[in-house]
Amino acid sequence: MKIPFNKPYLTGKEAHYIYQAVYSGKISGNGSFTKKCQQYFESRYGFKKTLLTTSCTDALEMTAILMNIMPGDEVIVPSYTFVSTALAFIRQGAYVRFADSEKDTPNIDAEKIEPLINDKTKAIIVVHYAGMACDMDKVMALAHKYNLFVVEDAAQAVDSFYKGKPLGSIGHLGTFSFHETKNLSSGEGGMLTINDDRFIERAEIIWEKGTNRSQFFRGQINKYCWVDTGSSFLLSDVIAAFLYAQLENIDDIQSKRKAIWNHYYNSLIQLQSEGFLTLAKLPNYATNNSHMFYLVCNSIEQRTDLISYLKSEDVLSVFHYLSLHKSEYYKNKHDGRELPMSDIYENCLLRLPLYYELSSEQVSFVCEKIISFFRK
Repeated sequence: MKIPFNKPYLTGKEAHYIYQAVYSGKISGNGSFTKKCQQYFESRYGFKKTLLTTSCTDALEMTAILMNIMPGDEVIVPSYTFVSTALAFIRQGAYVRFADSEKDTPNIDAEKIEPLINDKTKAIIVVHYAGMACDMDKVMALAHKYNLFVVEDAAQAVDSFYKGKPLGSIGHLGTFSFHETKNLSSGEGGMLTINDDRFIERAEIIWEKGTNRSQFFRGQINKYCWVDTGSSFLLSDVIAAFLYAQLENIDDIQSKRKAIWNHYYNSLIQLQSEGFLTLAKLPNYATNNSHMFYLVCNSIEQRTDLISYLKSEDVLSVFHYLSLHKSEYYKNKHDGRELPMSDIYENCLLRLPLYYELSSEQVSFVCEKIISFFRK
């Protein structure tokens, strides 16, 4: 019984919609399926404006341009995250101040942010790890106090909420990923959400290579020209067609993933009570979109042994991020602070297989193997 870590799910409509896109004669960006996807997100979650991008990395790079991040500016970013979260701002010349994670979750510790703020600070970037919300009231209060921007890296957080508000709708800007490992997938792909009116018009220009092309096609201007910086951030309409098939099935996908997540949790909670490991803790202000099921081992040695044991039983489990403040690229630029919780997650966090087609029998098998590992 080989159980991979991830397996992309097909609803059955993807190829049909791709066929429609191809034969529509419009397969570049901003076609009919792009508009359908953007309208879906705006209608369902109340985002003021959404723009599909080729990746979440691109969406993050758009936020850096929109906020006019310049050399000498500082941006606060969690250390325990994917490199894109920091790289988007470093490419604009910013200095990144890395923040530590919470004791109970890998999310940024909101209590550790304020000491990092100075007169060069321009923005706070939060990452909703595993689709579980950061403490956004505290983050937004700091942003208001010091006149800072907030970007929500919601790459993993589609269809998840903070006190009833969709993640990606609370900060000034938000970003999502539709990589094949995500709940909704188009292979590659991402999305920018714009929640502050002052960014909407410029975002569309940056998205279209610095031109006012979108306004031209809407008949708002007589000709389009180069008016700002930007890049080719648009997603192909062929990929948007794939994504739209996933969107139509979001409730079914989410329901199945939540059932798998709960099966894992209920099967392994006894190991936590016995002190063998720690399971994800959902804050009372957050919902769980079941993006991933992770556990935290008591040491790196224990995690290494567990990965090896599960692999011998044909189950692929994987660790996650390496602390960015200690990375080869940035360790000599970091200000030297220890970030102990980020390092604990780097060394001890383990992700288990979670995908739509994972059967109840397979989940039971994985849990049985984990329980037998610790019992031995």
